[in-house]
Amino acid sequence: MKATLSNFGLRFGRIPLLVDSNSAISLRTPILHSRTKHIDVRFHFLRDHYEKGDIDLIHVVSANLLADIFTKPLEFDAFTRLRSELG
Repeated sequence: MKATLSNFGLRFGRIPLLVDSNSAISLRTPILHSRTKHIDVRFHFLRDHYEKGDIDLIHVVSANLLADIFTKPLEFDAFTRLRSELG
C-alpha cells in the first residue's frame, strides 16, 4: 500500500508498529543467535522491513494493545478504555 500511495506522490516515514513481544523487537538487529535459527518467517519479515526503514517497532505493555479490542474477549473496564482510544 505504501508503494501504491508513493506513486501518487505521497511519502511516508517509518510506520510505527506497536508490539508487546520483546523477542520481536530484539530481532531488529541482524545478529544470528543459535536460538533464532528456527524463528518463524514472519519475524524475519519484520526485520527486513525495519532494515529498509518501512516500520519502527515500538514496545507497549500487553494491556495497552489497541488490537485486543478486536481479537480478545475483554473485561468491561478494559473494553471501555480501548474503545475510547479508538476515537
